[in-house]
Amino acid sequence: MKNYKRVFVIVLDSLGIGAMPDSPKFGDEGVDTFGHILEKMRKLEIPNLQKLGMINLHAAGDMKPVEQPMGRYMRLGEMSNGKDTMTGHWEMMGIETKKPFQTFTDTGFPPELIAELEKQCGKKVIGNKSASGTAIIDELGEEEINTGAMIVYTSADSVLQICGNEETFDLQNLYRCCEIAREITMKDEWRVGRVIARPYVGKKKGEFKRTSNRHDYALKPTGKTALNALKDAGYDVIGVGKINDIFCGEGITETHHSDSSVHGMEQTIDICRKDFQGLCFVNLVDFDAQWGHRRDVEGYGQEIEKFDKNLGVLLKEIHEDDLLILTADHGNDPSYKGTDHTREYVPFVAYSKSMERGQALENEDTFAVIGASIADNFGVAMPEGTIGKSILEKLL
Repeated sequence: MKNYKRVFVIVLDSLGIGAMPDSPKFGDEGVDTFGHILEKMRKLEIPNLQKLGMINLHAAGDMKPVEQPMGRYMRLGEMSNGKDTMTGHWEMMGIETKKPFQTFTDTGFPPELIAELEKQCGKKVIGNKSASGTAIIDELGEEEINTGAMIVYTSADSVLQICGNEETFDLQNLYRCCEIAREITMKDEWRVGRVIARPYVGKKKGEFKRTSNRHDYALKPTGKTALNALKDAGYDVIGVGKINDIFCGEGITETHHSDSSVHGMEQTIDICRKDFQGLCFVNLVDFDAQWGHRRDVEGYGQEIEKFDKNLGVLLKEIHEDDLLILTADHGNDPSYKGTDHTREYVPFVAYSKSMERGQALENEDTFAVIGASIADNFGVAMPEGTIGKSILEKLL
């Protein structure tokens, strides 16, 4: 059997499928993002996921496995010490993160950090707490506009976010302040995974709206990944959604910014219609950002249904020598307490039109089998220091 010309990896951001043995150490006992959504909603209209084997992998509610699934599927455990976006994606491509990123959910950022940020940016900081991005703009947007201060906040993630009104703060100045924040938070005790610029427009409470000029300043991966190996070997590495930000552009040959998860799938379908050789790596963030963190079970379920419709289109478009992999980077159980990510197993569902049959595969203990298998498919050696083994022979 010939290897695949193109591989599509689509990350359904936060769609975990049940607690890992070490989940209680992360404060996540009994979590199950996909299972609890199915239990509460009973049934989702997801015929494409169903026929690929997603329900065979993880049945719940009134959803039944299919007798002859088209895909090959298993659970992946996370080897890294964490449950965030960067840790999960980096592990997929071969990096084990042993020291988790810092979070400041309960206390806000330390006074020393804020003082340094104010000094270097020349602006007073307001906010400095964990909050919803839209809520904190409504709360403090008028004060920011009237006083020239800047809104700084965090969330359940390892992130420092700065809001700026595009008409009064100036977008380039906002980006400058975020670059300063990125440098300041390189200190080990303040090491956050991402600094994010959150621009918005409007003049008063109730009228503020965030714009698409968001920009992420992520830490660079701590080593070379499968993406670097593919790019260096001359293959295409196309990032859709947050992928370019997550990897700081490392190993990426082409990037596409997505306005939503639906848009991200539309972009992926368009890319599928073009000729390339290599990897198309997609992150669909709305599952996590719009529904998981907001603990909205129904919204999350409806987002899965929207994804399934476009998945049906993609399945018609892919070629005989394409491989499709569906997975996730962590959990975010919308039925669980708090607003944080949850430590969970993630799905691995693979499909190609060239596969003779679908089947259950033996579970693996790291996401890194994804990157290792892709590198193996293209005959590329994984960089030194990476983790993961190839399971390519199980996918041909």
